[in-house]
Amino acid sequence: MTGYRHPFPLRWNDNDQYGHMNNTVYYEAMDTAVNTWMIRHAGLEVSGPVIGVARASSCEFLASASFPEVLEVDVAVARLGGTSITWDLAILRRGAPDRSGALARGTFTHVFVGREDRRPVPVPEPIRSAVTER
Repeated sequence: MTGYRHPFPLRWNDNDQYGHMNNTVYYEAMDTAVNTWMIRHAGLEVSGPVIGVARASSCEFLASASFPEVLEVDVAVARLGGTSITWDLAILRRGAPDRSGALARGTFTHVFVGREDRRPVPVPEPIRSAVTER
């Protein structure tokens, strides 16, 4: 998987009382970017028999942003396992040439499970193929 950036326009209510993007919104941006990519580019069926559930997430806050900025989430894969994917994420100002000026760096681990029994299953083949495409 290479070069996916997801736009994330900030909303008025994304600002906290200090006038900058609230820390929870960084997680929302990362989660939205990853899931949008899986649905649009890797064939994830949100009502299908296999779903991705969050196992872990982290975020290192490096700089602030505020409404009305439009940000981008740069999505890459840190680790592809048998039943999970750990995403490597960077939140950037729109048009940033690379990750060096990231506002935040984060990770998000999805474990794929059966919708009904919530037991781990292999990463679905369409997602695995899309992740490993060069």
